[in-house]
Amino acid sequence: MDVIPLPRSAEAPGPSSVPLTARTTLWAAPGTEDTALWLRTALGAAYGLPLPPGTGDPDPAAVRLLLDDALEPEEYRLHADAATGVEIRGGGPAGVLWGAQTLRQLLGPDAFRRAPVRPDATPAVPSTRIEDAPRFRWRGLLLDVARHFMPKDGVLRVIDLMAAHKLNVLHLHLTDDQGWRVEIHRHPRLTEVGAWRPRTKLGHRASPLWDDRPHGGFYTQDDLREIVAYAAARHITVVPEIDIPGHSQAAIAAYPELGNTDVIDTAALGVWDTWGVNPNVLAPTERVLRFYEEVLEEVLDVFPAPFVHLGGDECPKEQWRASASAQARIRELGVGDEDGLQAWFTGHFARWLAERGRRLVGWDEILDGGRPLPDGAVVSSWRGFEGGIAAARAGHDVVLCPEQHVYLDHRQAPGAGEPVPIGYVRTVEDVHAFDPLPAELAAHRERVLGVQANLWTEVVEDGRRADYQLFPRLAAFAEVAWSAERGEFAGRLDAHLERLAALGVEYRPLTGPHPWQQRPGLPGRPLPHL
Repeated sequence: MDVIPLPRSAEAPGPSSVPLTARTTLWAAPGTEDTALWLRTALGAAYGLPLPPGTGDPDPAAVRLLLDDALEPEEYRLHADAATGVEIRGGGPAGVLWGAQTLRQLLGPDAFRRAPVRPDATPAVPSTRIEDAPRFRWRGLLLDVARHFMPKDGVLRVIDLMAAHKLNVLHLHLTDDQGWRVEIHRHPRLTEVGAWRPRTKLGHRASPLWDDRPHGGFYTQDDLREIVAYAAARHITVVPEIDIPGHSQAAIAAYPELGNTDVIDTAALGVWDTWGVNPNVLAPTERVLRFYEEVLEEVLDVFPAPFVHLGGDECPKEQWRASASAQARIRELGVGDEDGLQAWFTGHFARWLAERGRRLVGWDEILDGGRPLPDGAVVSSWRGFEGGIAAARAGHDVVLCPEQHVYLDHRQAPGAGEPVPIGYVRTVEDVHAFDPLPAELAAHRERVLGVQANLWTEVVEDGRRADYQLFPRLAAFAEVAWSAERGEFAGRLDAHLERLAALGVEYRPLTGPHPWQQRPGLPGRPLPHL
């Protein structure tokens, strides 16, 4: 059975199947209407089938969607039998959708097209009995839309691809030095100024090459509400990220008073046009706190998720060391040093979010500074496992996304043929072999919310390049996130590549990039193979 991710258990009782024809009905129990709509849209288009409502009774010409409170919310059972039709039971609406995604895979690649390509053929579901449930409750993908803006339709497409792989958290990296992508009504210059840069570095930051075209864009709040609602219908939670106190030059370019004005001329700063760790960080003032509280009030109104990511990574301290105002703040707060000052920043917003029923998520640098994290804070462990282990031991929840394993902007093979070779070699086999629970974390399993793959976009300039970086590795990652056991993968992946091709995904071929996917002459920064 060529299903990805691998189900917990699957049986094929016999050679029979359930044909889908013009007589096939679709019955949806209360609470499963979103999945019924999705099935009618996907399979109706692919096969030209009406899928009218049915009665809910076992019927060889019926697909039935049911809820079963004996199952966990994302758990499902799929039973296809020539005598009784197809039945999908989920512990909750999400479980029903995941079962429907498996049903689509069982039908073959034609089920992933937008119109019939074999109108005279009769699609059929093979006789099957599947019992399945996820390994982790956080199965995430970070999409960096700050470095290179992805238009709304591209984000909606990524959401569909996530749902097809049973991923359920979209982490939207909305702000950085190179761009601010979320409309804030109270502070309009964040997008009027901060969403646009005059040019863009081509390749790694050491490259001498530039694209002299202006780059930018942003999402209106209604755009983001649409993205959130579209994702929610596919049982995907959208977690926004607003970076503080580092990675903030776009915000400072829009509002210079946010920066350390006693150290540099912040009015002379523009939106950053290159890559790397930027020295321009937020000033530790009450004015900055109020500004970001006002930003977050609007963000919380758009994003109902219980989690808000506030970055916290790669915050250089040189400006704070040179700033008389920052040094006075350190003494006033009694936080000891600059690391303590960042910990104070993190603690302030963790408490502010908690008062509003939300939880702060931050990169593992939020553990620095020698101060305990506030209750409820979540650590995204990206510099390896160490931050996750320390956070879990201290009683904090963890999302594992170590760059050495699941940074999908990293190169996929050694050699000169890989376009803009960044980072470590992470083949599809490497990603599939990733073990997110080494012994030190397995001892704190209850603190591991789950895992996340990250796609940073410094050298990912558009959706075609995003396809190349994501696939087929995201399929391998999805299996790590979903399946406690991982069986033989290569054969199932071959079948899955046909589904991706039917969807129009411009994935990286297993034999290497197509000529048009290469980018000769653009310098990268390859790191040693692990």
